[in-house]
Amino acid sequence: MSVKFCSIASGSSGNSIFVSTEHTRILVDAGLSGKRIQEGLSKLQTDGSQVDALFITHEHTDHIKGAGILSRRFDIPIYATQGTWDAMEGQLGNIAPKNKRFVYSGEKCVVNDICVHPFEIPHDAAEPVGYSIFAGNYKMTVATDLGHVTDTVKENIIDSDVLLLEANHDEEMLKKGPYPWSLKQRILGNKGHISNITAGELLSEVITEKMKYIFLGHLSDENNIPYLAYETVEKILNKHHIKLGTYLKMDMASRYTNSRMVEF
Repeated sequence: MSVKFCSIASGSSGNSIFVSTEHTRILVDAGLSGKRIQEGLSKLQTDGSQVDALFITHEHTDHIKGAGILSRRFDIPIYATQGTWDAMEGQLGNIAPKNKRFVYSGEKCVVNDICVHPFEIPHDAAEPVGYSIFAGNYKMTVATDLGHVTDTVKENIIDSDVLLLEANHDEEMLKKGPYPWSLKQRILGNKGHISNITAGELLSEVITEKMKYIFLGHLSDENNIPYLAYETVEKILNKHHIKLGTYLKMDMASRYTNSRMVEF
């Protein structure tokens, strides 16, 4: 089985992740314009008309901006939790009833030869989830917008072949930065976003021999720098005798363009 994983964009400006097999293509989130997502798909030799399903993590604009237009234009079903649907439906425009689908935390959802497993995440949204995606013998997990690390998050990340994990901010940059104090409190709160250090510590606990690729994503444009996120996480991994290199690779999920594609 040929399996592909690629981040089309990751950050507060918009998020969308592509996963495919020979028979199925899905997106996790569509937080960019429909045009921008189609451009990202074209770089993957894919068109919107070939997308079988769109899974939404939560209702914030940077995760749903293009969802409505993609669903209407290409007749794509949208999967989300009940809470997310209640919060986002008015923002999407008219969605065909047959394309309004539901997922439930802890219950698997099958789309052709891909199995999607939603899991609860702590974020300031109605009913947010992360997703573990199973295709053949491979597991790929998207875990961003995490206010803090829970046992559920850890359990769902373990034994992933590919992981896109939030490394939103450097704590010192955030504390000294231009954001108003109320926004800083939100980001640092237990339903906000996790820092580079927290991401590194989490990885040091969950990495197994099965993990092959790590993407650090959802970086803040104002409170983080890609090389700083990478170096901070790498330093923590080294401290725990986890080496990046031939068998375990780490890269950044780019804010504005497709990241490196992983293919099995």
